[in-house]
Amino acid sequence: MLELNKWFFVLLLNFLVLLYLLNVILFKPLLRLFTEREGAINNSLNAARDLEKKKDEAVLQMNRELQNARSQAMELFENMRIEGLNRQRELLDTANSEASGLIDNARTDLKKETGRVRQQLRADAEKFSDEIVRKLIGV
Repeated sequence: MLELNKWFFVLLLNFLVLLYLLNVILFKPLLRLFTEREGAINNSLNAARDLEKKKDEAVLQMNRELQNARSQAMELFENMRIEGLNRQRELLDTANSEASGLIDNARTDLKKETGRVRQQLRADAEKFSDEIVRKLIGV
């Protein structure tokens, strides 16, 4: 059986003192170190989450700006295409009107030339007919 003599109390006192000293020297600093480490890890995780949110927001902002730039480019392209088509239409209308003017001038010149040639042919026909009549009568 267990004897309660003086060594038991000495050993009990020794155990309690060692327990107190280990608590003060070892256990509390280690617990404080673990708590600080856990806090640092949590802070790092929170910072990483914040950076992730900022990255996501930046990506969304960049995508919005890119979409705006694309829509502006498409609008500018469409405006330039319409402007080009209008300019082409204007140039074609101008060319058509100039061509119509040239054709009208050519028709007018052709009519004048036709009238002149007809008169000359009539004169030549009369001259030839007179000459034929003179040759026939003079034969």
